[in-house]
Amino acid sequence: MTGSAPEPDSLLGAIRGRDRKALARAITLVESTRAKDRERAEALLTRLLPFTGHALRIGISGAPGAGKSTFIEAFGEHVAGHGKRITVLAVDPSSRRSGGSILGDKTRMAALARNPAAFIRPTAAGTTAGGVARRTRETMLLAEAGGFDIVVVETVGVGQAETTVAEMVDLFLLLVSPGSGDDLQGIKRGAMELADLVVITKADGDLAQAAIRSLADYRAALSLMRPKHPGIAVEIRKTSAMTGEGIAEVWTAVQEIWVCLKGKGVLARLRREQARAWFWSEVRAVLADMLEADGAVGAQAAKLEAAVMAGKALPDVSARSLIRLFRGVDAKGAPP
Repeated sequence: MTGSAPEPDSLLGAIRGRDRKALARAITLVESTRAKDRERAEALLTRLLPFTGHALRIGISGAPGAGKSTFIEAFGEHVAGHGKRITVLAVDPSSRRSGGSILGDKTRMAALARNPAAFIRPTAAGTTAGGVARRTRETMLLAEAGGFDIVVVETVGVGQAETTVAEMVDLFLLLVSPGSGDDLQGIKRGAMELADLVVITKADGDLAQAAIRSLADYRAALSLMRPKHPGIAVEIRKTSAMTGEGIAEVWTAVQEIWVCLKGKGVLARLRREQARAWFWSEVRAVLADMLEADGAVGAQAAKLEAAVMAGKALPDVSARSLIRLFRGVDAKGAPP
C-alpha cells in the first residue's frame, strides 16, 4: 500500500454500488500489513458486516493437475449465464523471492476474467499454512458486501489446504482427475471426509472411460464412509470443462446441497463454528505479531529459538517462557 490508501467512507458506498475497482482497492487495503491500513480495513469491514452472509461460499481443492482453474472457469461461466455474480479468490503459491503470486489465475481463466458478472482475485498464499491467505475470510466478506452471489475459494492443493478452506466455506468440492494418480490410493482419506461433492474432471477423450471407472470406484468408497453431515449424502459427479459435460449437473448438485444444509439448520451452525474458529485463529496470529514487534522480547526469542534448534530446550517450555516474558512476569510469577 502507498500513502494514498483509500478511506473507509470513500469505499463503502462504491462497494455497495458494485464498483469493481473499489472492491479491488478494498481487497488491497485489507491485505496490507501497514498499521494505518489495517485500521482503515477494520473500520471498513465493520461497517460492511451487516451486508454480508448471503452468498454461497464454495471451497475448491485438489491435487496439482486436477484442473481446478479450468473447471472453475467453466463453472463460473455457467452460473454467470444463469444470472449469478461470482467471485473467485484464487490463492496461488507464493514466490520465494518476491512473496507474490506466481500462477496468475487471471491468465489461466481469461474468459471468465472478461465476464462482467465475474471477479477474479489472485492472492499469494504467503507463509499462511493451509493453502489460503490470512485475509481470505475478510476478502470473502468484501465480495459479499459487493453483491456477489457466489464466492469461490480455489486453494493451493497441498498440505492442510483442504482442512483450512473447509473451515471458511459452506460447501467443499474435491476435484480429482482420472488416470493421473488421483485415484483412491492417491487421495487422502481426510480430504474425502471433508468433501460435500467429489468432482471427477477431464471426463473426455482418452480419459472418458477412466472417468467412468473412477466414478464407480468413488461412489463405492463413499458409500462406506460416514457422511460429513448426518443425513446428507456426499454427491459425486464427472465433468469435462472442455465439452461442458456435467457442469450443469454440478451446479444443480451444489444448489441442492446448500438448500438442504439451510433447511436442516446445518448451515447456520456451521457458520457459527467457523466464526469461532476464525476468532481463535486471529487471537493466535495477533499474539504472534505482537511478540515479533516487541523489541525486548525479540532478543530473548532469538536465544530461545537457538536453544530449541540446537536440541537443548523443548519448544513448549521455551514458548511458555517467552509468553511469561512478554506478560512482564518471570518464571515464578513475580515481576522481573
